[in-house]
Amino acid sequence: MNLQSTVTLHNGVKMPWFGIGVFKVEEGQEVIDSVKAAIKNSYISIDTAAVYGNEEGVGQAIKESGAPRENLFITTKVWNADQGYDSTLAAFETSLQKLGLDYIDLYLIHWPVKGKYKETWKALEKLYKDGKVKAIGVSNFHVHHLEDLLEDAEVVPMVNQIELHPLLSQVEIRNYCKEKNIVVEAWSPLAQGQLLDNKVLKEIAAAHQKSVAQIILRWDIQSEVVTIPKSIKESRIIENASIFEFELSVDEMEKINALNKNERVGPDPDNFDF
Repeated sequence: MNLQSTVTLHNGVKMPWFGIGVFKVEEGQEVIDSVKAAIKNSYISIDTAAVYGNEEGVGQAIKESGAPRENLFITTKVWNADQGYDSTLAAFETSLQKLGLDYIDLYLIHWPVKGKYKETWKALEKLYKDGKVKAIGVSNFHVHHLEDLLEDAEVVPMVNQIELHPLLSQVEIRNYCKEKNIVVEAWSPLAQGQLLDNKVLKEIAAAHQKSVAQIILRWDIQSEVVTIPKSIKESRIIENASIFEFELSVDEMEKINALNKNERVGPDPDNFDF
């Protein structure tokens, strides 16, 4: 496996296992430099969202990088305030324009806004059928949200991007998604730095002469979870990508699995103030 390795979504589209996220990366030079550094170091997957406020910078970086568009995999998301059928279609056009692209590889519903996400999904299905999006999915959906969505959906989501790290390993949702052929993607894979001093992870890291961050990201990949760590430092972007050079043993994987406490660093989708 390497940075170009992909998982095949249920519609045949190939999605990279690993990419860079730009949550909380400042619009302008910071995001342009971050994305360009990632592309320069062989990353092909970039994850942004309307609410991050940096789609223009991501688009600028893509343009300046000179990378062929068809080689890249770009994800963005519709924000809660824009959910609903017509407003989602309009929000999509805005994102497309800001990114300066002709199509998006993966478009996600950012959060399951009660009473709205089904209409939003209908809009995503239209964008998909119209060929403006190669794949569509959701983010932060619990099992009950997915079950509800699937009652009326014509297209099963290809991806569910959720908070996932060793303190919140999301086994139930992962098993459900596997059954439904939905690829699971992790946001905040490093639990916003909360795991970097963990004793178990430090021991495993020392055994491999790797950083704790690399151990966690490797755990994601070996758990068949797509992951998109954010970084604005080129050295860290390179370090994150070197997780394909080593492998965790079954015993090490089990030790990391055992760290789960069902603890979130982000909001719970059931109690999120939309």
